[in-house]
Amino acid sequence: MLWPGLARRFPALGYRDFRLLLADRLLAPGAFAFSLVGVSFAVLDATGSTADLSYVLAAQILPSLVFALVGGVFADRFAPQRVIVAANLMIAVGEGGFGLLVLLGQPQLWQMIGLETLSGAGMAVFYPASQALLPRLVPDRLLQEASAMSRLAMNAAQMGGAAIAGLFVAAAGPGWALATCGIGMLGTVPLLLAIRAPGAAREHSPNVLRELRDGWSAFASRRWLWATTIQYSVVLAAWYGAFDVLGPVVAREHLGGPAAWGLITAADGVGLIIGGVIALRLTVQRPIRFVVLVGATIAITPLALASLWPLPVICVAAVGLGIALEVMMVQWTVTMARNVPPDLLARVSAYDIIGAVGAMPLGALLVGPIAAAVGVSATQYGAAALIVVASGLTMLAPEVRHMRAGPAIEAQAPALAQAGAKAA
Repeated sequence: MLWPGLARRFPALGYRDFRLLLADRLLAPGAFAFSLVGVSFAVLDATGSTADLSYVLAAQILPSLVFALVGGVFADRFAPQRVIVAANLMIAVGEGGFGLLVLLGQPQLWQMIGLETLSGAGMAVFYPASQALLPRLVPDRLLQEASAMSRLAMNAAQMGGAAIAGLFVAAAGPGWALATCGIGMLGTVPLLLAIRAPGAAREHSPNVLRELRDGWSAFASRRWLWATTIQYSVVLAAWYGAFDVLGPVVAREHLGGPAAWGLITAADGVGLIIGGVIALRLTVQRPIRFVVLVGATIAITPLALASLWPLPVICVAAVGLGIALEVMMVQWTVTMARNVPPDLLARVSAYDIIGAVGAMPLGALLVGPIAAAVGVSATQYGAAALIVVASGLTMLAPEVRHMRAGPAIEAQAPALAQAGAKAA
């Protein structure tokens, strides 16, 4: 039979809770892909201003400075899947409400910023809880396989959703795309509530400030972790402004509009899927060095847009970058899970995400005025150069260059994963 054969080929599928997580990882990213296309074109249709678009997109990121820490504390205290439910409900209200405003009439800038702030809070809460959940669903020996399969499901859903969303926005408008996102996020709630994995075992629950201090100490004591986080703070700020904010502008003026932007996003998804297949079995011997080098390759997409490469060539570049990014993310997830104690993983992940994305609002806010002053292409060339320089400087840290793959003694978790009982 097909199912027993799959379970033998991929043992992680033998765990009921992991299968439920895979179902969620198909539905949620597929729904959210409608937002990735819909938000940009909803703002551009409403105001026609790249500066306004930068303000709205920055509002998605700003909540991470507070809510990622909150999500990290609660995901270490309680079952992480319950925290993800709260996150998905915030996204559903934010994106669904935005879509409703677009469908009812001309949304105001302050309304768009407010709703995207709510969605951003949900995204910020989701990340640390998601990082803490997976190691509780499968044993350590299956962690890389489970991480690759989980991300493979997410990226397949995002690719399909992005391709459909681009056509959907072109045919029906961004309002319906955003409403679809909200409905899809609501559909994830029953799947997550069915997961039985408990929270981490803890002897006591100190106050929130003490928990945050403990998480910070664990983060700051690992140079490979904070050095790479600083690198990605610069890289993602530059990339977000040059690609996510200015990319739709280039697509609208030179590449064919929403359908073209949907193809570029879908091409990235294709690369992520191919990378996920590769990551199922590939183990990089020096994972942190690999993570830093992949960060440098992110410069390719703003460079492609700045140079006005033909759309098929941009899509090929997006596929290649997606492959590299997906293999990198699996290596990063596994390295974090194996080198950070389970009862600290969500809080350490929260500091990681805050550091990595904390400057993205600044990138989004600055890129509009800079592009207005010096031009879109010049801004994108500058962003590509900044990405390469930041990555090169990070390679100077010995821990980044030399840290090897493999489980660390401190990360030998108790048998939390066994709570996700195997199916009969």
